[in-house]
Amino acid sequence: QVQLVESGGGLVQAGGSLRLSCVPSGRAFSGYSMGWFRQAPGKEREFVASISWSGGSTGYADSVKGRFTISRDNAKNTVSLQMNSLKPEDTAVYTCAATPRGLAYSSIYYSSWGQGTQVTVSS
Repeated sequence: QVQLVESGGGLVQAGGSLRLSCVPSGRAFSGYSMGWFRQAPGKEREFVASISWSGGSTGYADSVKGRFTISRDNAKNTVSLQMNSLKPEDTAVYTCAATPRGLAYSSIYYSSWGQGTQVTVSS
C-alpha cells in the first residue's frame, strides 16, 4: 500500500478556484492509477476524478466535468486536482486514493487512501 498526503484545501468563494495535491509518503506512485473522491456531511463518498499511471487516460464525474482537471507528474511524484468554477455543492472533504488497477471509478478498487483535505465553497 501507498501512504498518501493531500494538501491545498481551504475556503473559497463560489466561482473561485483551488488546486489540490497528493503526494506519497514513503514510496512512489509507480504503477498506480490515482483517484480523487469527496464526501460531504451526511452524504456518501463519491467519485470525482481518476487518472491512469501514464496519465494518458482520465475520467470524471458528470458533476465536475469541464470544471475540474486531474493531472499527475510522475517525475515529481505528485497528483493534482485543479478545481475551477467552484460551487457551494462542491463543499466536501476531498481524498486521494491509489489503485494498482487501471483507471477506476469505484472506491472498492482503491487500496490506499489519504486522510483528506477540506474544501469549503461559500455562496
